[in-house]
Amino acid sequence: MNSTSNKDQSEIIFGYHAAWAVLKDPDAPQKVNKIFLQKGLHSEKIARIIEAARSQHLVIQDAPKSKLDDMTQAGNHQGIVLTTTPFAYVDLFTLLKQLEKRHEAPFFLILDNINDPHNFGSILRTADAVGVNGVIIPKRRAVGVTSIVAKTSTGAIERIPIVRVTNIVQTIKTLQKQNIWVFGTDMNGTDYRRWNAQGAIALVIGNEGRGLSPLVKKQVDQILTIPMIGTVQSLNASVATGILLYQAFTSRESKSL
Repeated sequence: MNSTSNKDQSEIIFGYHAAWAVLKDPDAPQKVNKIFLQKGLHSEKIARIIEAARSQHLVIQDAPKSKLDDMTQAGNHQGIVLTTTPFAYVDLFTLLKQLEKRHEAPFFLILDNINDPHNFGSILRTADAVGVNGVIIPKRRAVGVTSIVAKTSTGAIERIPIVRVTNIVQTIKTLQKQNIWVFGTDMNGTDYRRWNAQGAIALVIGNEGRGLSPLVKKQVDQILTIPMIGTVQSLNASVATGILLYQAFTSRESKSL
């Protein structure tokens, strides 16, 4: 969203699933500035968006496809574009207090300079699916929540808290002081299939090309690796994250079976 901010600081959400996730939120009237629908386009999804918008007294405007193409930088908007208030990142200590109040052991995902918005969006979908209760990203040298991230996540950004911090290493130290065990990923480490992910944990995923930054790697409590026997010795960041998160999910769920 924020990569396509307007002068009035509104941001862009586009595509049916991303838009629908926003409109289902009870706070939609406070978040949505305007809904743009492609002129002359009629579908069941458009009708559903219109019904939800009217029930919440939101402003709807018909617009030519060329305008929606321009607003989304030729993205696959499916005839639906929302302008919203800037994305609300969550404060880490507020999130920790909320989890403590609910008696939940933190299950965090830390992204160490992920740059591809499609990877970020896909990672958010998986994180939401396995019950991650907070994703932590750096403020600089990494993608934030953009319109492409919102669309790729198919609404996960509306369900999972996202924390943006100044320094990943310092944040890891803060989590460790809260008795949260922090795991990193690298080519050499403990086989992820032996990973006990129960209790309060955080998993750190490195940059698409460089992996974990050296200072982050030094700070984590344990390094995990995904064994590979083929000629390709690296996986796409979102694929690797999916494998590890589902191992964590299996480990954590086994306690209640």
